[in-house]
Amino acid sequence: MNHLGSFDRPIHALVVGSTGAIGRALTIHLLDAPNVGHVISWSRKELKLKHTKLTSWAVDITDEPSIAAAVAGTSALNLIIVATGLLHDGASLQPEKTWRSLNAAALMRSFAVNAIGPALVAKHTLPLFPREDRAIFAALSARVGSISDNRLGGWYGYRASKAALNQLIRTLSIELARKRKQAICVGLHPGTVDSELSRPFQGAVADGQLSTPDLAAWRLLSVIDQLKPGDSGRLIAWDGTTVAA
Repeated sequence: MNHLGSFDRPIHALVVGSTGAIGRALTIHLLDAPNVGHVISWSRKELKLKHTKLTSWAVDITDEPSIAAAVAGTSALNLIIVATGLLHDGASLQPEKTWRSLNAAALMRSFAVNAIGPALVAKHTLPLFPREDRAIFAALSARVGSISDNRLGGWYGYRASKAALNQLIRTLSIELARKRKQAICVGLHPGTVDSELSRPFQGAVADGQLSTPDLAAWRLLSVIDQLKPGDSGRLIAWDGTTVAA
């Protein structure tokens, strides 16, 4: 159990994508932490979980008015975790193996969920951070979004949208540092996690490289707890290492 002891004040957290495998596990870990005062859950469907510290909202991060409506009922936050992501969705969206498979609608959907949505969440929630105290905005990204690390090709939409997210995080971190000196904005690479997102591709995962959502959440919270202001703008893996841009 990670107690997030690096926060001097009680934690008021927002988990976006809380009905997904990692998002739900993160929410449960946060609810169990004694120094977490309140957890807000955002997902397309309200999280079916009862807890005195939990408030759930149905929010579509691809719809800005939906985000704005949810923020209107929120006062202060010092931890925001965006745990959304889209890699495949039936026949309408699959990772491209070749440029012949590129499709405008599929590309736009990948960018809407993986890049634009988290950026809109940041737009509406970063103003809720305290002026002086520690605060963290973290969005789940992916190593495949690294441009310099791309040696296999393929997966055009997912790679490009996660690369866009990494750039958005870097840019957000620069502006955030001007306004809130103790605030941190990072991307987090959770590794390969047993979830709906990874399930069709788990056959290619080496032994010992597939983690449970619970373990992934614990590792990510451990990374969050150790973040310093100098880490802001980076993509950091589950083991604390920085992923090259």
